[in-house]
Amino acid sequence: MRTHLIRPLPPQSAAPAPGHVRNLGLLAHVDAGKTTVTERILYLTGATYKRGEVHDGTTVTDFDPQERERGITIYAAAVSCDWKGHRINLIDTPGHVDFADEVERSLRVLDGAVAVFDAVAGVEPQSESVWRQAERHGVPRIAFVNKMDRAGADLDRTVASLRDELHTVPLVVQLPIGREDGFTGVVDLLRLRALTWPQRDGGAVQDGPVPGELAGQALERRRLLEEAVAELHPLALEEFCAEGAVSAATLATALRELTLEGAATVVLCGSAYRNRGVEPLLDAVLAYLPAPADVPPVRGTGPDGSVQERAPTAEGPLAALAFKVTATGTGRLTSVRLYSGTLRKGDALLDAGTGNVERVGRILHVQAGRHTDADLAVAGDIVALVGLKGVRAGATLCTPGAALVLEPPSTAEPVVSVAVEALRGTDTDRLTSALARLAEEDPSLAVRTDPETGQTLLSGMGELHLEVAVERLRQAYGPLALKVGRPQVAYRETVVRGVTGFVNRHVQQNGGAGQFAHIVLDVAPLGEVGAEVAATGLVFDSTVVGGRVPQEFVRAVEAGCRDALTEGPLGGHPVTGLRVTLTDGATHAKDSSEPAFRAAGRNGLRAALRACLLQLLEPVVELTATVPEESLGGVLGDLAARRSRVTGSTTHGGTAVVTAVVPLAEVFGYATRLRSRTQGRGSFTARPCGYAPAPEGKGRRR
Repeated sequence: MRTHLIRPLPPQSAAPAPGHVRNLGLLAHVDAGKTTVTERILYLTGATYKRGEVHDGTTVTDFDPQERERGITIYAAAVSCDWKGHRINLIDTPGHVDFADEVERSLRVLDGAVAVFDAVAGVEPQSESVWRQAERHGVPRIAFVNKMDRAGADLDRTVASLRDELHTVPLVVQLPIGREDGFTGVVDLLRLRALTWPQRDGGAVQDGPVPGELAGQALERRRLLEEAVAELHPLALEEFCAEGAVSAATLATALRELTLEGAATVVLCGSAYRNRGVEPLLDAVLAYLPAPADVPPVRGTGPDGSVQERAPTAEGPLAALAFKVTATGTGRLTSVRLYSGTLRKGDALLDAGTGNVERVGRILHVQAGRHTDADLAVAGDIVALVGLKGVRAGATLCTPGAALVLEPPSTAEPVVSVAVEALRGTDTDRLTSALARLAEEDPSLAVRTDPETGQTLLSGMGELHLEVAVERLRQAYGPLALKVGRPQVAYRETVVRGVTGFVNRHVQQNGGAGQFAHIVLDVAPLGEVGAEVAATGLVFDSTVVGGRVPQEFVRAVEAGCRDALTEGPLGGHPVTGLRVTLTDGATHAKDSSEPAFRAAGRNGLRAALRACLLQLLEPVVELTATVPEESLGGVLGDLAARRSRVTGSTTHGGTAVVTAVVPLAEVFGYATRLRSRTQGRGSFTARPCGYAPAPEGKGRRR
């Protein structure tokens, strides 16, 4: 840990004034430069003594050894800094698709985000994914077009890709001064002033008049901005019609309101690596992104099932969401976002999901790998708590006596598995314990035992995800000597043709009270095989009339049916994409019970599935390969051999970009193959896009 780079954080005994806090995340495709943006923000705000560099392994937020070694962000890291009287709590999120769940958990607790784009590449596949994630959570965003100093950088082309690929309305508030190596600053189109930085890296921003050669273009861009804002904002339209122009104050107000509504995206530009454009980006964060007080009251479910709201104020009962659990050498840290109320050291907290009450030992403000004690935290704060032994990520913490359950972050289903075992028998128990801790820290990892082979399987979101997890097992929880199998994809099974009127009777008599349950099931597919059906799982209905099956037994049948979906008849894979309807049943006056009907549902659906026509599904990914134009033919041929379906191909400046839908099983080892096909000049990204029918012979147990 490079503590010499970080300024000591002052003790936090009082919270910033309402409206003077921003909780934001940095979102981007891998290598777009968001960690460098974070480093420059920390340096400019005085949070660090020295600028860290990704290529040197000296960044604050990439403090894990694997992050430094690989040069990518793996774990979402929280840091805090002060800018112009405001506290900014910032989370640097991963850009690689394998760690999308880290982004999901972060977005669940953030109020705003800065989406970082490469000025050369524009909108890249993972850029689009994280943008859609932010949209689902209703997180307002502004855009920062980074790397304006690179050869081929083009702000207008990147803005066009924002409009075309993300379907947003980009509102560009800056005009770059200079191109590529000559990029030295920006024209602020609201104030019509030039912001420039010294040619040498570093130095304070200089505010001056617009250069004469750009004066006409700046006025033209300002006019386009006014017209675009007037089309979207009533107040700006009224002023535009009355005065023929829109004032800077009205533009600022309109831009903020449009950002909060998600109706448009403010676009800025710069080069974080060259320390150009970061100060106006910070100003834009304060001007356009919301404070916790600007966010609508959080909604949750009360003990009686009713929907309740908690206002973002320090008064009233506490409501907080635990979004991350981290095991450290000194104990267990639980990262939480407070939505309402005030939390103090020693307070008792109710885990609304489990009903357990735990006491807070310490409250910590987090600075990546460092922590500073605080006496209290209030609504809007993001802090880490020490002393919560049983709280999991996604748990709601609240004041005892005022229970409320908030919606937890969603977790994607793992798509790749590897078998893991300890080389030394004496390490087996240690491995089991380490796997449990690993899965607790990262909910997107799953651990299970193969029922046929007895092997322990670790499942995750991709090859890189599992590589990182296995290395963490070996080092952080070890040292452990491990044997790791080859990656295998997570197949699914689905119903193509169902059955109706399938009868199952569960009768058991072993002395004393017996068990009796009689059910009739219809099983049908949800629709055509595809990504949406595969992700839906089970839809359960009941059409039983006349009270032939009491409601509590209907719920037990549904629970039993869900139990049956863990292993399908084709190859022992989870079953998904089906509709089960309970159409009839019968009970016994003494022997019917919930366990009996649960067993009937489980055994009945298993038997019904054996009578259905099933289809094996395999995960597929959208692969985007960037290759030299002269290598395009060989790359397309190789993709065809991998059972891919090419969906697009474009060329620009001697570079070709190919997109294709490819079975995940065919992507293993593709990086090496692509490098050999392109003399080391090709690269690719792949993101999950659902499931597709697998060919005969795939995924079946031998």
